[in-house]
Amino acid sequence: MIIRLIIGALMIGSVYGVVGIGYGLIYKASGLMSLAQGDMLMFGAFLGITFYKYLKLPFIVSLLLTMVLMFFLGMFIERVMVTKLIERGAQTVYVILCTISISMILQNSSMLTWGSNVLQFPAIFKKSSVKIFGVGVAPENLLVLGVGIIIMVALQLFLTKTKFGISMRAAAQDELAASSLGINVPHTKGTAWGIASMLAGGIGVCVGPVFGVYMSMGSMIGQKAFAGAVVGGYGNMYGAIIGGVLFGFLETFVSAYLTSNYKDFITFGILIVAMIFMPKGIFNEEVME
Repeated sequence: MIIRLIIGALMIGSVYGVVGIGYGLIYKASGLMSLAQGDMLMFGAFLGITFYKYLKLPFIVSLLLTMVLMFFLGMFIERVMVTKLIERGAQTVYVILCTISISMILQNSSMLTWGSNVLQFPAIFKKSSVKIFGVGVAPENLLVLGVGIIIMVALQLFLTKTKFGISMRAAAQDELAASSLGINVPHTKGTAWGIASMLAGGIGVCVGPVFGVYMSMGSMIGQKAFAGAVVGGYGNMYGAIIGGVLFGFLETFVSAYLTSNYKDFITFGILIVAMIFMPKGIFNEEVME
């Protein structure tokens, strides 16, 4: 049983971690918060099931196509909505309200397009269970965990090993200095929003076969991913991963050994305590002024 619990905790923790990385990426690149990440996951899941179930595309094609579309959706939101608000002198709270409005639009448009019932993915794998240390585990759970790890590693390599990734990091640290070096700061911001949306949409396609796809699936995931990112150190990629995994283990083991009725109470209670005693998070991340 313990092996199954650990794999389940790592699986859901990787989901929180990937979504949490998106929160931090946007914050680091633009100094802003987007509260639409959870519903980006939801919308990506709906796109993925449309490509896979209804258009009969291979799963990997459905996943990649969803990620591409979600990337451009994220860039569109930053370029057409967020940037226009900033250019007009809007306060940060208006940008946050804009992202909340985007969440509502995504939820409502999803309900109108796909309905309010839970949609189930067709089987992705021929086997319904695989043995891990003698314990049967659903291959869909391993898919989520595997894709989550791949996304995290790929993003780290992109940010540290590619010229554009290094430019994004430089622009996030000092926009004026980056501009003087010829870095297109507005483009790096739009790309950061696009990557954050792409990550959420991609992991949404993978988590769809586990939980089903429905309009409100992103709300709680988005909240817990945000909480994990805060506990880890908001804006720190490693903090988002560690915080997400911690929350995954907490709720999994609380549900298993106490009751699932307490898992959210304990999870968000820890968030409050963490904010009081560790206001900079586990990784002591400085808040951008």
